[in-house]
Amino acid sequence: MAQATWEKPQINTAPTVRTGGRLKFLIGGLLILVAVGYLIISGTASGARYFITVDELLQDPSYVGKTVRIAGAVVGESIQYDDRNLIIDFTIANVPNDYENLAEALHLAVNDTARQRLQIRVEDQVKPDLLQHEAQAILTGRLDENGVFHATELLLKCPTRFEEAHPGSAIINQSA
Repeated sequence: MAQATWEKPQINTAPTVRTGGRLKFLIGGLLILVAVGYLIISGTASGARYFITVDELLQDPSYVGKTVRIAGAVVGESIQYDDRNLIIDFTIANVPNDYENLAEALHLAVNDTARQRLQIRVEDQVKPDLLQHEAQAILTGRLDENGVFHATELLLKCPTRFEEAHPGSAIINQSA
């Protein structure tokens, strides 16, 4: 009679190191980090300036047809509103980036006929109460080939909020 012996197969309990799997994981992680870094840098660079001036928009023909954000001073007598079709047309004057007093800069921009001006058209929007003479308008939209800026977003800052109080003016006004 033949004897049969049974031997238990040995199981390798040492962990197997797959260098190919780790390499793929490291490369994938590195690609993700590079992509996130690129998005952070490009987002920061494009959002570094909140808006451009009227002069910058009109001097660079590459802006035609591109969505940009601009700022300027509203010329009050140019405001026209079509309440049936919800169309607002007005003109803004260039306000330079370097100013100390915004109210004064807006006033000077509107009253200086030598400053560049830009025709604005806003459609499908009710006329805001703050759309008035010497208000600061911040607009997002596109400049067309005819030199008209078609705004899709309109933000306004009232000029009276930027008038600076002089020391003692409240005391003088109360005593008068």
